[in-house]
Amino acid sequence: MVKVNLDNVQLFVTIDNTPQFPPSKTTVADILTKNALEFIVLLHRTFNTKRKELLKNREVIQEKLDAGAYQFEFLPETENIRNDPTWQGAIPAPGLINRSAEITGPPVRNMLVNALNAEVTTYMTDFEDSSSPTWFNMIYGQINLYDAIRNQINFSTSRKSYTLNNDFSKLATLIVRPRGWHMVEKHLYVDGEPVSASIFDFGLFFFHNAKKLVEIGKGPYFYLPKMEHHLEAKLWNDIFCVAQDYIAMPRGTIRATALIETLPAAFQMEEIIYQMRQHSSGLNCGRWDYIFSTIKKLRNKQEHVLPNRDQVTMTSPFMDAYVKRLINTCHRRGVHAMGGMAAQIPIKSDPAANDIAMDKVRQDKVREMRNGHDGSWVAHPALAPICNEIFADMGTPNQIYYVPETSVVASDLLNTNIDGAEVTIEGIRVNLDIGLQYMEAWLRGSGCVPINYLMEDAATAEVSRCQLYQWVHHGVTLKDTNEPVTPELTAMILKEEVTKLISQSQVGDKNKFELAAKYFLPEIRGQKFSDFLTTLLYDEIITPTAVPLDCSSL
Repeated sequence: MVKVNLDNVQLFVTIDNTPQFPPSKTTVADILTKNALEFIVLLHRTFNTKRKELLKNREVIQEKLDAGAYQFEFLPETENIRNDPTWQGAIPAPGLINRSAEITGPPVRNMLVNALNAEVTTYMTDFEDSSSPTWFNMIYGQINLYDAIRNQINFSTSRKSYTLNNDFSKLATLIVRPRGWHMVEKHLYVDGEPVSASIFDFGLFFFHNAKKLVEIGKGPYFYLPKMEHHLEAKLWNDIFCVAQDYIAMPRGTIRATALIETLPAAFQMEEIIYQMRQHSSGLNCGRWDYIFSTIKKLRNKQEHVLPNRDQVTMTSPFMDAYVKRLINTCHRRGVHAMGGMAAQIPIKSDPAANDIAMDKVRQDKVREMRNGHDGSWVAHPALAPICNEIFADMGTPNQIYYVPETSVVASDLLNTNIDGAEVTIEGIRVNLDIGLQYMEAWLRGSGCVPINYLMEDAATAEVSRCQLYQWVHHGVTLKDTNEPVTPELTAMILKEEVTKLISQSQVGDKNKFELAAKYFLPEIRGQKFSDFLTTLLYDEIITPTAVPLDCSSL
């Protein structure tokens, strides 16, 4: 075992007497063991310099793009990878052969039980976009997963008992999504800087659970978010190799699905699979983040202004091209091509409206299955039967064997022209309403928020924020008033929405709408453009502490 020095490593939290709800016999100290911290510190010290270098590369690309010195294209330096027909990704791992219905949600104890009990094949538990990264959420998410894998998660409240239907090995296969490369965990400092949140989330889960998962017939499986370059995938692959070596686990036991949810990654799909081919479980169409990234990267180019968000659908030219290229790429390389999120949740109070919403889900999943996807995401257990029924028509556990023809070229991925495109006052209000509600909930510790019978997460809030910036920046003409979108207009409507939402708040004066608006205002006035809402707001949810814990004393 490699010896790791914990000098100059500090935890800015207390690990004793932390409130536990729902109750668990597993404690924070059981998760933050000396051995686990040594593992995280080793990964951080080995790979954090490369992580920061890759993040800097993102900034350089954006600067060149804004200056007109860069355009998106398929990388000439990796043409040999794309043109070599002989290499393949890894064969499907145990529990990952059939992924026809995947449910997603944060690692909250009751949601975790409900998701594992759902009629799905796989469950992505999410430390990223559907989680607000408070210390409580992140560390108790690890506790909840630790308990679930060991069949000790059952609990009761005064209203309901939460019990897993069967033993863990027979339930939906667990896949964990750590936070993206751009995030840090400011409750753990290594050598004077916060640890990478990606390494923190991955490291704790892998260290405690990898061997147990293999023991019960599954494995340590991951979803990887927000990557913008194939070398970011290589960084993950290098971490996987070191992690498996560290615990004497055969390389290739880890499997990871990369979310193609950024515009740059869409031009490097093949390379991303190649970099992780020993560990690859395929690619996923992270549709909402992909829309966010397209706006974000092209925000300063007027020809790429997108209309009201309800007009940006999977049949929009740039979205359709992205899906077709992803499926073709994955299946040529022998790995899964996963579909996107159906965010609808049941409308119990209105059966007619519910029927319309469920029909939209059905049409979406039919389109995905016929395009060639091997499975798709749902946000609520009630949608799982629809997804199961549609993908049962494949007749096989997946359709990796089907390689649809495609002639997608670079210009197709950049074709943001949408028939009948328009921006309206209502479009501004919808974006402000969703952005404010999500940010306010996130600041109170909830990263998964039902709004208008849709489950919103950070990705959809980002779409709202970026569109408002883009419309103001370019002075887009409103369809209904024939007036331009101005900073004064968005600020005025923001003020109106804040007043309305405060009056409707279910938490009374504990709401954080004014704080959310303070951060939102410069963005929607076009005064600044933050890389991510989550990093913009993160310092507001840092747990205060008086005395840090010196880890070398453990």
